[in-house]
Amino acid sequence: MNPERQMILATNVYPVGGHLGGWRHPDSFDEIVMNFDAVKSIAQLAERGKFHCLFLADGNAVRQMEKRVLFENVAPSDRPASFEPFTLMGALSQATDHIGLFVTATTTYEQPYLLARRFASLDHLSHGRAVWNVVTGSYEGDSVNFGEDELPDRTVRYSRSIESLEVCKELWDSWADDAFPQDKATGKFLDSTRVRTIDHRGENFRVKGPLNVARSPQGWPVIFMAGQSDPGREMAAKHADAMFASARTKEQAQEVYADVKSRMAKYGRDPEHLKIIPGVGVNVAPTREEALALNRDLNRWIAPDLAVAHLSAQLHFDLSGYPVDGPLPAELEHEARGVTSIRKNLYEHATKHGLSILQAAEYLHADQPNPPFTGTPEEVVDELQDWFESRACDGFMIGSLTVPTSLERFVDLAVPELQRRGLYHTDYAKGTLREAWGLELHTSNPHFQ
Repeated sequence: MNPERQMILATNVYPVGGHLGGWRHPDSFDEIVMNFDAVKSIAQLAERGKFHCLFLADGNAVRQMEKRVLFENVAPSDRPASFEPFTLMGALSQATDHIGLFVTATTTYEQPYLLARRFASLDHLSHGRAVWNVVTGSYEGDSVNFGEDELPDRTVRYSRSIESLEVCKELWDSWADDAFPQDKATGKFLDSTRVRTIDHRGENFRVKGPLNVARSPQGWPVIFMAGQSDPGREMAAKHADAMFASARTKEQAQEVYADVKSRMAKYGRDPEHLKIIPGVGVNVAPTREEALALNRDLNRWIAPDLAVAHLSAQLHFDLSGYPVDGPLPAELEHEARGVTSIRKNLYEHATKHGLSILQAAEYLHADQPNPPFTGTPEEVVDELQDWFESRACDGFMIGSLTVPTSLERFVDLAVPELQRRGLYHTDYAKGTLREAWGLELHTSNPHFQ
C-alpha cells in the first residue's frame, strides 16, 4: 500500500440510524425528531473517532404519505422531519473543531447565487470545513413544492447543475484573498481593484456578481457528487472532489472507480484529486456472534409488509400486487425516471442469486448468514482494507445500523484496528479540509494573480 494513501471515513449524522428497525433499538435515542442534542452527540462521537466528514442527506418533500405502512414506520432515507442542512451544519460548526460539514443542496430548485453565499458562509464559520453534495434531485415529490408538475428531465437537470456549479465557482472567485485590508490607519476597508463582477449569461441563469461574502478559507468548498449514470460520472470526472458510489460488491465498486478516474485526464485532472467513497453498512462488535445478534434483534422489528414496502420505495416500483415468494418483476430491468444505481444493483443481485421479493427485501437489511462488513474488528477491517487496497474506493461512508450503539462500536473497536494497520490517520491534519484530503487547492485566486 502507498504509505501516503490513507482511508477517508464519513458518517451520517441523522439519528434515525441506517437500519429500517434501527430507531426501535432500546439503546437508540428515545426522541429523534428535531433533536439537536442527539445530532450534536453523533457529531462529537464521530470527531472522537477522527472521522473526516459528517454527511446529511436531504430532500424537499415529505415522502411516502400515500404508503401508510412505510410512512408510519419511517425508512432511514425518508426523513419526514429533519433540520434544514445549512442551519444544522452552521450550528455543528460551533460544536466541533475538525470534522468536515457535508451539506446536500440541489441545483434543480436552488439559485446559484444563494448556494454560493451559503457555502462561503459555512466555510468561514467552520474555518474551512464546508462540503457541498451537489444533487440534481431524483424524487418526483420535490418538484411540486417548487412550482413544477413533475421532475424535470435528466438532461435538463444535469445542464442546470453544471451551469449552476460553474456560476458558483465564478462567484467564489469574485474576491481576491486580500481584498479586505481593513486598515484603520488609512481608512481603507476594502481594495476596489481586488473584486470583480462575473457577468454570467447562460442558458439557465443570469448572474452579475460579485458575491457578497469575502473569499472563504478553502476558496471553494469540497465538491461531492453522487450520480452514477453516464452523465453523472462525466460530471464528477470534470468537477467533483469526491464522489459517493453505490455498489453491492467490490467488483462493482472497482468498475466505478476505474471508469470515473479514467475520464479525468481529458479535463487535465489528477485522479488522486477525486476521492470515491461508497456507502457501506458496518456492524462491528467484540465477537462475531454479538454482531449477528444485533442484526437479528433489529430484523425482528421489520414485518414482511414493511420490508416489501421499503423495497418498493428503493426500487421505485410498487410490488404490492406481486407474490412475495416470487421473483422480482422483469420490468425492473429497465431504468426508472430519477433513479438508476440502487435499482439496477438490487435487481441484478436478486436475479443472479434467485432471490424472491421477500428475500430481496431482507437482503437490504443484511438478513443473511454472512452479511458483509459484519463481525469482529479484525474481520470488518479485513474487508475494508481489501476494498481500499484493491482500488475499489478511497474511503467509506460508514452506515451505522443503530445510533449511537453501532457508531460507538466502530469508533472504539474498528478505528483503533485501522490505525494499528496504518490505514487511517491518528489525528487531524492542520489546515482546511481540502488540504487534509490531498485535494486540488483553490486558495490562490487565478483572477487576481
